[in-house]
Amino acid sequence: MPAMTVISATAVPDHLRGALSRWLLEVTPTLYVGTISARVRTELWNALTAAIKEGSAVLAYPAANEQGFTLHTAGPQRRVPMDFDGLTLVAFQRLAVGQEEVKSS
Repeated sequence: MPAMTVISATAVPDHLRGALSRWLLEVTPTLYVGTISARVRTELWNALTAAIKEGSAVLAYPAANEQGFTLHTAGPQRRVPMDFDGLTLVAFQRLAVGQEEVKSS
């Protein structure tokens, strides 16, 4: 059954942005929203994670859990979803000494 899906894809190659925009609406640069099947969502996410390189992406979609949604991330990020007894919380990783935060374009 189709479900609302949200993907935020930052600094990804143009061909990935094109693939995402075939199935989802790009409501603002890097933010894609739409209603797609689980199979299409899985195929898009697999393509995105395989070619992400220096970019980063977040996928959110409905799930039968306490929060009502599931999060997945790909690429280097400071925010990492962690499971605490079925509740997903986002951990914020510190930068290493001398490391600068990457600005998204």
